[in-house]
Amino acid sequence: MTDAVAHDVELDASGLNCPLPLLKAKMELNKLQSGAVLKVIATDAGSQRDFRTFARLAGHTLLREEDEAGVYRYWLKKT
Repeated sequence: MTDAVAHDVELDASGLNCPLPLLKAKMELNKLQSGAVLKVIATDAGSQRDFRTFARLAGHTLLREEDEAGVYRYWLKKT
């Protein structure tokens, strides 16, 4: 497990299936100031597509994503 990017808040959505990891991330991002970084940990393989699409459509920056043995990590920077 790495900590590739500094983050302000970490959300562990492990064990949750689509669309819950994304919904919980959206709720957490709503609490954050612009420029803050949210790290999300998920185990749902569909989250890869979801987080890429969400970042693009919502205007947030997907700073990094990792896939390590079925654990997916995302670092989202709020616009």
